[in-house]
Amino acid sequence: MLKHLRRTMYLSLIGWVLVSCSEENITPQANQQDIGSTTQIANATATKDSNRGMGNPSGANTSYSNYLIDKAQYSMSYNSYRGTPNWISWHLSNAWLGSTPRQDDFRADNSLPSAFYRVQPSDYTGSGFDRGHNTPSADRTLTVTDNSATFLMSNMIPQAPTNNQQTWANLENYSRKLVSQGYELYVIMGSYGKGGTGNNGYTETLAGGKVTVPNRIWKVIVVLPVGTSDVSRVTTSTRIIAIDTPNSNSISTSWGTYRTTVDAIEVKTGYNILSNVPASIQDVIEARIDNGPTL
Repeated sequence: MLKHLRRTMYLSLIGWVLVSCSEENITPQANQQDIGSTTQIANATATKDSNRGMGNPSGANTSYSNYLIDKAQYSMSYNSYRGTPNWISWHLSNAWLGSTPRQDDFRADNSLPSAFYRVQPSDYTGSGFDRGHNTPSADRTLTVTDNSATFLMSNMIPQAPTNNQQTWANLENYSRKLVSQGYELYVIMGSYGKGGTGNNGYTETLAGGKVTVPNRIWKVIVVLPVGTSDVSRVTTSTRIIAIDTPNSNSISTSWGTYRTTVDAIEVKTGYNILSNVPASIQDVIEARIDNGPTL
């Protein structure tokens, strides 16, 4: 009797799922990651999860060169000697997205320790480099407060215009497309090296040496179906997108050109980018170059 009752309840649930699923939650294309059964998708509710869910790549703490900052909208390791973050990590799901317009209120981050130089928007003026967001404005559109937080100068790097406005913009748009398809993402972005090529040619520093122009800019994206206990759901088949680009105007607008492995980025930076993921799983997913779609 109990077995029969369970079967009846199960069939009723399946029927409800088939009726209520939206078109974008139907079985993914063959070239997309399997995001789970129809029941899992229908029952999933997007939430705002920990921005450092995948770890603390550099073991950031109170060091002036590796200063940990946790904001509601993103987390970072800030380097006061470079005037830029070493890395910024954020969670992205539909729970973070809304209709708030771009605030464009670039300003110094006055929450930084008083001993740090607080980079000003004017420090980039005439440099030939964009005030390049790490956490994009369009990833935080639920509230004015969320969007405004992305315009703090602590969230910026001097980024070559073509790199920022085309290559990285294309990747950011693709990331939000994945979210619209029923995924949630963990994104970790950083930069390293010294000297990039912007509109005015090669430059190593801005603001009298207070802001370092990075030579390379990287990003790692963990792609998961919407769910809970996120780090425990990372498996050896989880899609990981890793790219490493030159900070230059002479760059392909196709971000897929710059796909690499997490392992390769870790060698360049010395970080353990997915430090919360079990080592046995890291060994597999960090050695793999993504070959999924780019559009």
